[in-house]
Amino acid sequence: MSTKEELNAPEEIKGVDDLKITRTDKPDEPTMEVDFEKIQDMIVFDEMGNKIRFGDIYKKQKTIIVFTRHFLCFVCKDYVEDLALVPFEYLQEADVRLVVIGPAPFKFIKDFKKLTGFQSTLYTDPERVLYKALGLKEHLEHGSSDSRHVKQNMFMGVMRSIWRSMKYQEFQGNVQQQGGALVVGPGNELLYSHVDKNSTSHTPINKLLEVAGVLPVSFPKDPRVQSL
Repeated sequence: MSTKEELNAPEEIKGVDDLKITRTDKPDEPTMEVDFEKIQDMIVFDEMGNKIRFGDIYKKQKTIIVFTRHFLCFVCKDYVEDLALVPFEYLQEADVRLVVIGPAPFKFIKDFKKLTGFQSTLYTDPERVLYKALGLKEHLEHGSSDSRHVKQNMFMGVMRSIWRSMKYQEFQGNVQQQGGALVVGPGNELLYSHVDKNSTSHTPINKLLEVAGVLPVSFPKDPRVQSL
């Protein structure tokens, strides 16, 4: 399966153990409990509104899955812009898929991809069924400004978010929802998990790439090509 292939047809999975596993690099941070039997049949949506079985996303390929905040969040925008800088050939050479999932209605996927330049797979979980099953935090808290992937200051970022919200006149996800990240697959193999404590405590992208065996990338605020 190529990194761009999307599987729409659910498949029956037999003999799957009830696996509850946590993997994180910082024991003092919240951990994500991944119950594969519980989450594999949950549904996300593509930009056409097609239902995608979550377990099919990582069934045959190691996959980096990033759960974002709402699509009007400037921190989320900056982070996904940097995910868009990961060369496709890096992912292809490592046989790794990159997937972003947001808590917004699927009708906003095309605009958000255009805004961020993100060309890999983007799904949505508008009812936040997966978010809740994975224990992702639901509280409104903005973090510090030392993230390597936030390129706007707080004032300008908030002003731009307000302008975009006025343009759309509609929310694009629950504003209190925080994100997280997984590196999983092929199949029910969990390599890494992270629960965001606040809007800027996301995993550095080079850390996700390192865990997945993908070459590191230079970013505007992180020109070093090694993972720290």
